[in-house]
Amino acid sequence: MNMKKVLIALDFDPSAQKVAETGYSTAKALGAEITLLHVIVDPVYYASPEYDPIMGFNGYLEVGQIKMDSIEGLKQASLKFLEKSKKHLGDPDIKTRVAEGDFAEAILNTAKDLGADIIVMGSHSRKWLENIVMGSVTEKVLRNSTVPLFIIPTKKQK
Repeated sequence: MNMKKVLIALDFDPSAQKVAETGYSTAKALGAEITLLHVIVDPVYYASPEYDPIMGFNGYLEVGQIKMDSIEGLKQASLKFLEKSKKHLGDPDIKTRVAEGDFAEAILNTAKDLGADIIVMGSHSRKWLENIVMGSVTEKVLRNSTVPLFIIPTKKQK
């Protein structure tokens, strides 16, 4: 199987750095084109107590004056995050993309649109079933993907 396009899905969790670095080194070893993806959802999600801000790539991102209460503000923050991620990886050839909607569906749709040969993403479920089931987004992508997944475990070791 020839892997020419790798899609790396990143969220704003601090573990995104590990996912990006691992996915990047894998893609480079394959000689593949790399696209970094961040998915944004309804701004209400980012204002909820469930949302634990930001971000991976310590020292590389300060959202500063970006407003996180509108889709446009979220797009700006996401693009800045992906550009900083690209800078951290040190590869100007990396492509970036921001998608909107359900996390899993947006990852799957982007992979299809790009013709991705593999999807790289992290799994950091914090639910009580975490020992039995992966995070719901990872599980949904795994169940519905037509391309291989490279899942990076991001749960902290005890």
